Order: sequence, then C-alpha cells, then structure tokens
Amino acid sequence: MTNTKPRLYFLLFLLLATSVVAYLILKPFLSALVLGAVFAIVCQPLYRALLRTYKQQASLAAITTLLFVFIFIFVPLFLISWQVFGEGQQLYASISGNFDNASLVSWANLLGERLKSLSPVFASFSFDLSLYLKNGLDFLLNNFGSIFLNLARLMTELLVFLFAFYYFLRDGAKIKKAIVRISPLTEEDDEIIIKKIILAVNSVLKGSLLLAIIQGALIAVGLFIFGVPSPVLWGSVAAIGTLIPFVGTTLVVVPATLYLYFNGQTLAALGILLWGLVFVGATEHLLRPPLVGRGMSLHPLLVLLSVLGGLSLFGPVGFILGPLVATLLMVLLDICSTFVTKGSA
Repeated sequence: MTNTKPRLYFLLFLLLATSVVAYLILKPFLSALVLGAVFAIVCQPLYRALLRTYKQQASLAAITTLLFVFIFIFVPLFLISWQVFGEGQQLYASISGNFDNASLVSWANLLGERLKSLSPVFASFSFDLSLYLKNGLDFLLNNFGSIFLNLARLMTELLVFLFAFYYFLRDGAKIKKAIVRISPLTEEDDEIIIKKIILAVNSVLKGSLLLAIIQGALIAVGLFIFGVPSPVLWGSVAAIGTLIPFVGTTLVVVPATLYLYFNGQTLAALGILLWGLVFVGATEHLLRPPLVGRGMSLHPLLVLLSVLGGLSLFGPVGFILGPLVATLLMVLLDICSTFVTKGSA
C-alpha cells in the first residue's frame, strides 16, 4: 500500500503557502471585501423585493440595490465627512492661533475658576480646554482626513467594495453553499454559525450604530438651530458619545448649553438643553426597540471600545468593522461554549 503521509504533508504545505500568498494579495482590500459582505447581508430584504419585482433577474436587482446604497448612503456620508473635516480644520486653526480670545474657551476657564473656588477637590483638575480640544481634533482629523489624503486608495477600495457588494448580493446563495461544502463542521453547525453571524451584522448596523448616527444628526440640527459653531463636527462627536455608557449625547449637549449660557444666550442655552433631553432623548426609547429587535446586542462599553479601536486600526470604516469584529468574537465564543457543553454531555 502506498504511503499517503508524504502526499498529505505536501498538500498541507501547498495549502498553507497558497493561503499565506492569497492573504497578502487580498490584505489591502480586506476592509472593502468585508464591507461588501456586510452590506449584502443588511440589504438582503431590499434585494429580494427587487428580485421579485424584476421577475428573478438577479443581476438587475443587484445593480439597483447597489445604486440605492451608493446614492442614499455613501454620497451623504462622503459629504458629511467633508464637512466634518472642514469644520475640524477651522476649529483647529482657531485653537492654534488666537485661542486666548476665543469665546469657546473663555467660559471654560471661568467655569474652572468657579469650581476651584468652591472646593479644593477641583484644584488638581486641569481645565485647559485647548489641550483637550487639540487632542480630540487630532484624533478626528487623522481619521476623517485620511479619506482626502489617500484619495487614490479610497477610489480603489470603493471600486472593490462595489464589485464585492454586487457579487455577494447576486451570488450569495452559491457562496453560502460553497462555504458549507468545504467546512469541516456539520451542516447543522454551519447553519447555526451563518444565522448568528447574519443576526449579529443586522444587530450592529441597525442597532447601536444606526441609532448613534440618527442621534448625532439630530444633535447637529439642534446645534445649527441654536447657533453653536461647527454643528456637523460636534454632531459627529455626539454620535460617538451615544456609544459611551451613561454619557450619550450629553457629551455635547452640556458643553453646548454652557457655551451659550456664558455668552449671554440664555434662551438658546435652554433650547439646546431641552432639545437634547426631550427630543433627542425620546429617540432612545422610540427607536432602539424596533432597530435592535431581538438581535444580538453588545454591551455599550464593548461597543465604544470596538468603535475607537476599529477607527485606530481600520481608519474611518472601523466605525462599522470594529463592532462587527467584536460581535463576531462573541458569536464564536458562544458557539465554542455550545460545542464544549455538547462534548461534556
């Protein structure tokens, strides 16, 4: 009988070497490919509705879905990012320049002095708002600015995303069958994993992140109405703030209220405070249940850390990819615990 071990080892070596080379080839486009798969999962209901409308013409339904996402999601997102970058640059210039005369800081210094006079506890606290704003704006400009500083790379990744999104939509069923066929797990286990991943993707995008975007947009509108400078920039900060446990949009609403109050705009200060507490706060109770539904939801602290870590690792798309990776980890840990339980039974 022929010894099959050398053949098996050689085959495994070739498989490992080819996998490494394939990873290196695909590495620059992994974010775009993952985003394509994510949006294909989220847009499945729209794609299936169009598929019925177009009488099972898969290519036409996929193209229509792609155009819808591009026009109604990515074009506004690009314009908002452009505005945030512009407002961030203007604010950064004012901080680096004539910052001592800026009204934005005068009230912070006044507040700091009053707090220090009230109690010695505040004596050790730094109320240097310029330092905090510079650090925060550095973070925002580095992430949002990468969109404009790497335009050629952005266009390439956008093209890869559009193709991946199209083919994941059109050939999603075939891809799923191929994954199940080559998987060493049983078909039942594969179905459980796929269903949980789909549930996790929908939960992250339609739950915490979409709600954060909605609340950030509402805060930006309120800031614009009541005359707070750089409303889109601070609305973006508020969107991130909604991911912080027990903080939410108050991260922006309270400083904005104090800013207007110390500038003598008492009615406007009261208006933005009520806007944040009543109007924006109501969206938490009205929108979270239908958006999150019964899907898997991450703890708010884990969402925050995954968003910040995702932005640091992946750039702007890390706002989506970070929570997805964290959720995927939770899914796999849950599946592994199920396997261990079954094995010990």
